[in-house]
Amino acid sequence: MLDFQLGPAYAHAAALAQAGDCPRVSIVGTALGDDDAWLTAMYCAFGRAGWRASHLALFTEPNVPDITGYLLAQDVIWVAGGSVANLLALWQLHGVGDAMRAAWQAGVVLMGVSAGSLCWFQGGTTDSFGLPLRPVTNGLGFLPYSNSPHHDAEEQRRPTIHRLIADGTLPDGYATDNGTGLIFENTELVDCVTEVEGASTWRITRRPDGTVEETALPTRLLPS
Repeated sequence: MLDFQLGPAYAHAAALAQAGDCPRVSIVGTALGDDDAWLTAMYCAFGRAGWRASHLALFTEPNVPDITGYLLAQDVIWVAGGSVANLLALWQLHGVGDAMRAAWQAGVVLMGVSAGSLCWFQGGTTDSFGLPLRPVTNGLGFLPYSNSPHHDAEEQRRPTIHRLIADGTLPDGYATDNGTGLIFENTELVDCVTEVEGASTWRITRRPDGTVEETALPTRLLPS
């Protein structure tokens, strides 16, 4: 049986949402095919932490009649990792991207890991098609940058994002080690946090000569 525990990033998201003691969270598992066992484990994790959890499913059909209205009623929307290519395709088909934009513009806190982090950006790197990693260029684009998750944990991530920014396939952007997060207000980066001591976040930019520069960002450890 899957067993998840909420780390301090979740409490921080609830605080940013000014959600009080019982935050409302939508669990979105599109990238995992709305896997039942995973959803059950996430409900248990959020329930133990006192959150009011619900979920948005698209398999085999949407489980809510009004996706936009449902998402607007949340304090936090949490998007799982998995296949970002499948997530973006299904969100396009069902209008979820537009609904997410409405929630974001209304002040709902959007968060997620891996595919659930990459989706908000213009693009990044993915193993949705297997290895080697390939570029994603059709992200939602709320954040007009590229994004490289798992920067410290998967050996292809760093060289691939460097190459894609250097050749102009992807715009300048950010990278995150496992356990870290980037916090944006509108499109401005305002904070970099980590649940893992020593893990880092990064800014990656293209130089005029076509090479790239990677700069470690100040990343603060969240209290446990």
